[in-house]
Amino acid sequence: MGANGNEEGEKRILRDGLSIIAGCKSRTGDIWEAHFGAAAIASYFFARDNRLDEATARRVRSEAAAMVARYGGNSGGEGAEPRVGDACLPSREAERMVMEALDRSIDGLHWVGHNVIYAAMSLLAIRELGGWGTRADIEGIAELIRAFERTIPGRSWIGHTASDGKKMNVDEDVSLPVIEDASQLSAFVLSELASVRTIYKAEAHHDLLGHMLTFSHALNVLHDLGYRDEFRRGIGPILKLAKALRASRNLGEKEAIALYSPVDRLPLAKAERSERLPTEPEYWVEDFGRHDWDFGHVFKFPFSFYDHLNRLPAGSIPEAVDRFRYLIIDNLSGTGSIK
Repeated sequence: MGANGNEEGEKRILRDGLSIIAGCKSRTGDIWEAHFGAAAIASYFFARDNRLDEATARRVRSEAAAMVARYGGNSGGEGAEPRVGDACLPSREAERMVMEALDRSIDGLHWVGHNVIYAAMSLLAIRELGGWGTRADIEGIAELIRAFERTIPGRSWIGHTASDGKKMNVDEDVSLPVIEDASQLSAFVLSELASVRTIYKAEAHHDLLGHMLTFSHALNVLHDLGYRDEFRRGIGPILKLAKALRASRNLGEKEAIALYSPVDRLPLAKAERSERLPTEPEYWVEDFGRHDWDFGHVFKFPFSFYDHLNRLPAGSIPEAVDRFRYLIIDNLSGTGSIK
């Protein structure tokens, strides 16, 4: 197979990811299985954008294909073939439908930014493919994004309740920066990650830190794709998430932790440090499927982290790389994030 054939084969994972996102709401009645669609899309761009050696990139693609096969995709099969002809909606119209749906919720913090994450990953894949899907497919994505209207900021927090998150004021907080472009947002979130002293393996901590990366990255994708107004509208919500996380920045072992969560329980366990990074071939040597690909975060967290890092001068904020080691699964020891 020639170079173009290889490239088209690799892009099948984008179509699978879009299919999972588009069918999530109708198939499950919920908003969460789309995690795996967004992760499938993330796997493609992570492998492409980070100069992985071929063996490592092949392993990333293999893991992603196994994930979508389990969660509604069909990577490599007939169902993964490009949609062509009159049934395929023009990409400009597809983007309009997705952004029209996002317009209804982008000004608020909803489920730690998954409305923006799903929209941005969908647009990134559609743009890369030069178009995808029927009107019904794109309406499925739009329906999913509209489902985030009037939802909570998130369900697990340290030092704040979900209600506090809704009311949090960031406009007059002089400790928060003015952010006008994507590189400034990347510098900010990596600095916030680097400042955390101890990371706990909990939805209220480890998971929120990871989603600070993915939510802010999704805003940067919108910026890159030309949706600058929507980028600016999303800055307030990501600053709310970052400000809420500052309450857990300097937690010590003997300090009382004000935990508000239906799933986390005290005492919280410390996250373990991964000796390997996702850009290293050793990281991918075993089967992440036994961890259920950590709800897709095996791909989403690395894609977002390295995209942020690549927007800054080499060697910037080295402490962020160390902190990131506590957010990822160490596949060989079986430790890492929760769903």
